[in-house]
Amino acid sequence: MAEKPIYTMENPAQTMRDVMEEIGGSEHIAAPTDFDLTKAHVITIPEKRTVADLTKYHRDAAEYLKPARRKGTARFDDLESLIMWANRFKGETSALFAKPDMTAPTLNCIADYHAQGPVTVNTQTGDPTAMHCNHRAIYNFPLSDEWKAWMAISGAALDKDEMGEFIEVQAKDIMDPTPAVLRGQPSDNNEKWENKLIETAHQIEGRYGQLTQLLAMSKKFQVFETSDLKVATNRDTGEAEIQFLNEHKDADGQPLKIPNLIIIAIPVFLGGALYRMPVRFRYRKSGASVKFILSIYNPEKAFEASFEEAITVAKEQTDLPLFLGTPES
Repeated sequence: MAEKPIYTMENPAQTMRDVMEEIGGSEHIAAPTDFDLTKAHVITIPEKRTVADLTKYHRDAAEYLKPARRKGTARFDDLESLIMWANRFKGETSALFAKPDMTAPTLNCIADYHAQGPVTVNTQTGDPTAMHCNHRAIYNFPLSDEWKAWMAISGAALDKDEMGEFIEVQAKDIMDPTPAVLRGQPSDNNEKWENKLIETAHQIEGRYGQLTQLLAMSKKFQVFETSDLKVATNRDTGEAEIQFLNEHKDADGQPLKIPNLIIIAIPVFLGGALYRMPVRFRYRKSGASVKFILSIYNPEKAFEASFEEAITVAKEQTDLPLFLGTPES
């Protein structure tokens, strides 16, 4: 290795800056014409032969001019937009993921999802089926205001005023039972949804009521409790059994006969189709106070049907495999 030259200031007018410029000078090193961003680009620096890795700078420069790969997450406000996005960017490895969460349902599309097949790791090139999974789209299903309102009070104990206010606000959601539903007899002449409501009433021993009945009860509803003493004697042993039988009656002293089911027709998702669902109506008396309880009967069925309809549309219009669950993070 040749020794470094010794610099002397033969010309007194020469400045130290000129000396340092000459010492630190180096030839321009251009990137090769077939520069590969996947490989390191290493050069040596004259001062003490320091090795510098320029790979990051080359990659940053290349990313500034043009991204090396697609990445980012798009968030859409309607299902159609996610379908259009999926069809625009999908490839052989793209996939859909649906999360049927009743409080926050989502549909995801990963354009660069892993390819199918077992993992085969190559020490030189890695797993040929692995992808970055960085190009994504998410659609958060918007639950309807009606669905959120009814689910919020379902099963909660409301006093008379609370129930009255809720019924008045959501009166548009309540539908009166049809004559077929009131008759309570399944028939081929009935609509399918009518027979389903009738079957539900039979299963839970329910009677359907009307909106006017609910409104009337929310304005003036009194429960009078009477207790009757019942004594039963066993003639063989002479033992006596005493029971107090409590019965709820109205202001006229007649046994209470109130409907314990109503029908609501609401969409699960914003702008979606209406689903008819029975709502169980109960009251609970504790001392002088009365609490009302409205509970949607089996809301999971309506949610599952609405969610299944939406993801089926996405699957058919994108022709992509669909998985129920959450993708790898």
